[in-house]
Amino acid sequence: MANDTFTGWMTASQQAVETALETLLPDASRAPHVLHEAMRYSTLQGGKRVRPLLAIAAAELVDADAANVARVACAVEMIHAYSLVHDDMPCMDDDVLRRGKPTCHVQFDEATALLVGDALQTLAFELVASPLPGVAAAQQLAMVKLLAQASGHAGMAGGQAIDLASVGKPLSQPELEFMHLMKTGALIRASVLLGALCGQPLDAAQTEALDHFAKRMGLAFQVVDDVLDVEADTATLGKTAGKDAANDKPTYVSLMGLGEAKSYARDLYDDALAALAPFGSKAARLQQLAEYIVARSF
Repeated sequence: MANDTFTGWMTASQQAVETALETLLPDASRAPHVLHEAMRYSTLQGGKRVRPLLAIAAAELVDADAANVARVACAVEMIHAYSLVHDDMPCMDDDVLRRGKPTCHVQFDEATALLVGDALQTLAFELVASPLPGVAAAQQLAMVKLLAQASGHAGMAGGQAIDLASVGKPLSQPELEFMHLMKTGALIRASVLLGALCGQPLDAAQTEALDHFAKRMGLAFQVVDDVLDVEADTATLGKTAGKDAANDKPTYVSLMGLGEAKSYARDLYDDALAALAPFGSKAARLQQLAEYIVARSF
């Protein structure tokens, strides 16, 4: 079967997420029409769905119900989409291209883009807070808290604030990693842990191992993004290439150099894989996703 291969599994999972998003997002025929159209425009038919894939792969560790996993996977993708819409706005990174098409504020307007981000974020929490059959109430409350922490001042929003304040300033490696553990890594970590919370809870040692994997891959993802910003073109990235350097933003490449940044991404990947050893073959998809994430720059 095609799904026995990683490519087959990834394609099927991406299609399942797309179908679920199409159902869960409000239809553009409903008022307010422009807001709903812009929510769908900013979320559907774009991106590699890495965060939902991580949630789905982590859920395999606990044999979770597929419907519950799909809902959680869509929630993390909506949080990610909201962050991109706001990140692209003129008051933030001011970009005109995302996922190969005009950014939300360009296609619609700035006020609509602001509301799209707000609406996607709150819809994500509605999904996670809605009944998940077979998941205990206390466990579901922990899921809501985890997603909130990953999205707020201690996660993406805080990391973005540090990023904006760091333009034109040199950062040490610990400072850079602190920023990216929040801005990029927090939602990647949450995606993995939320997937694992969709079934029977892991024990403390297993949770710690999975958390270590997620944190290492969150950093690796950002290191690879910094490499791609230098090496890839706009058509490949689906967003404006070279923008970090043009805006004098601190990156792993500016700090380490291109070759050392690539080497560091591989070290993070190796460390992440080692953390999955206790899970054996159940972690196969997480291992393959980790390779996929790092191999984007090699």
